[in-house]
Amino acid sequence: MKVDRIAFLGPILVLLGIFMLIKGEIHWTTGSTFTYFWPTLFIFPVAVFFHWLYFSILQRRGVGVLVPGGVLLVVALVCQIAMLFNSWDMMWPGFLLAPAAGLFELYWFGNRNKWLLIPINILTVLAVLFFAVFSIGSLLGSLAGGQPIIAAVLVIAGCLMMFFRKSKTM
Repeated sequence: MKVDRIAFLGPILVLLGIFMLIKGEIHWTTGSTFTYFWPTLFIFPVAVFFHWLYFSILQRRGVGVLVPGGVLLVVALVCQIAMLFNSWDMMWPGFLLAPAAGLFELYWFGNRNKWLLIPINILTVLAVLFFAVFSIGSLLGSLAGGQPIIAAVLVIAGCLMMFFRKSKTM
């Protein structure tokens, strides 16, 4: 049993060490650890608790506990990525994806009620759309100021539309 605990802590320590090397300018204290890893310390364990509760204690009978478990799992992941990379402006659509994940777990492990797929699909499509829009916008914004590139693409697209438009035949 002790070997399993050591094997579980190994990757966590490696990731923490890599992060500390990358963010070397920060003087590491207990406060800075809480600053960067509060989602992993507080939200993630509650999500794991709900999943453990369903799979171990309730013996797959109380499928409803998977909804908050799935929501909190995705929220913990989104918050942790946003904290580590300071990317709240790109990660916020993950909060739309969180209820979709919880409902999908309810669908998958429950009685497969097909009506659950409607809100799951709506929330997932919105989250993916917003992730794409804000990620592309942030990427273009970081490349050489962004605005000249967008302006050039718009000018080229407009020229192509003018010169290669279909002729109307009557």
